[in-house]
Amino acid sequence: MAKRGWIVAAVLLAAGGMAAYQTRASWYPERAAAKVAPGPRKVVVEVAKAARQPVPVAVEAIGTVTPISSVALKSRIETTIVAVHFQDGARVKQGDLLFTLDARQIDAQIEQAEGALARDRAQLAGAQRDLHRYSELIGKGATTQVNLDNARTQADTLTGTIKADEAALDNLRVQKSYTVIRAPFDGRISAANVKVGNFVRPADVAPLATINQMAPVYVTFAVPQAVLSDLRDAMASGSARVVASVPGREASEQGKVAMVENTVDATTGMVMVRGIMDNGREALWPGTLVNTRLIVRTEDAVVVPSAAVQRSQKGDFVFVVGDGKASVRPVTVARTAAGNSVIASGLNGGEEVVVDGQLLLRDGTLVQVRERKAGA
Repeated sequence: MAKRGWIVAAVLLAAGGMAAYQTRASWYPERAAAKVAPGPRKVVVEVAKAARQPVPVAVEAIGTVTPISSVALKSRIETTIVAVHFQDGARVKQGDLLFTLDARQIDAQIEQAEGALARDRAQLAGAQRDLHRYSELIGKGATTQVNLDNARTQADTLTGTIKADEAALDNLRVQKSYTVIRAPFDGRISAANVKVGNFVRPADVAPLATINQMAPVYVTFAVPQAVLSDLRDAMASGSARVVASVPGREASEQGKVAMVENTVDATTGMVMVRGIMDNGREALWPGTLVNTRLIVRTEDAVVVPSAAVQRSQKGDFVFVVGDGKASVRPVTVARTAAGNSVIASGLNGGEEVVVDGQLLLRDGTLVQVRERKAGA
């Protein structure tokens, strides 16, 4: 009986609690109504403004850095290395002394040639005196014409001999100049392939060292043949520019188009373009692969973040926010670059387009705009 009494008491207590809850709900009718009929749900989105601004028409490609001038230093005589006057990989200026070669043998030959020249000049002076003397005697009838002719022949022969001696001496002096090797232009030199005491010859395959010009440099890359017409117009007007940057680095170098190859590769439909870059900071190293942008011209266009552009079977579209609602706006994308899309038609500029939260949107959906994340 006691157990049954406890059960009856529990039932009565539960019934009383339910009646109290219903009575309390009647005290707040607006909460009850909100719970019964919730309002329309808003989708939280991030937006960005479609901006009308000058946009460069550019072609991106992978290019290669090549030096304008590159020289392999070699010996032009057979001799030995006496001194190396640079550090491996150092910057050199035009005229800097790089190698000194043994010139003792050539110095001896030069002294020998100078002695022969002095001897022949002395003989020529004697022959000219004889010619002058015979010329006076022939007028007095004191000598024969044969003696005069022989004196003139001897003087002429020695004159030719002296010219040959002078030419031989000049040749030896040129050979002597080969014993001193200097930098032909400003640049950066490689490691020296020879050291002091090495014997070198003109027939050696490996150069003594190599110098590459570092500033300016060439950047060579390929562009589609469809760009060729616009590129030629831009070169004629002087508006064509080339921007090159090393992957992974923010720094870039700017330059101009130096030349366009005179043929298009029939197998790929690409044409080679060469840009010349100042490269004063030596950011572009010969042989490096770089990202290049060929800027053909600049035009006024509407730009939106590429994240705003959605794709469907009917084409590209964006969600435009207005009066708290999102509406579908078909657009035509002209091109995409650097995370932005250039809109050819569909937007006039100034519209707010959704860049995050499109998954829950459809035409006419109520939206709530939230602040964009820093750096977006």
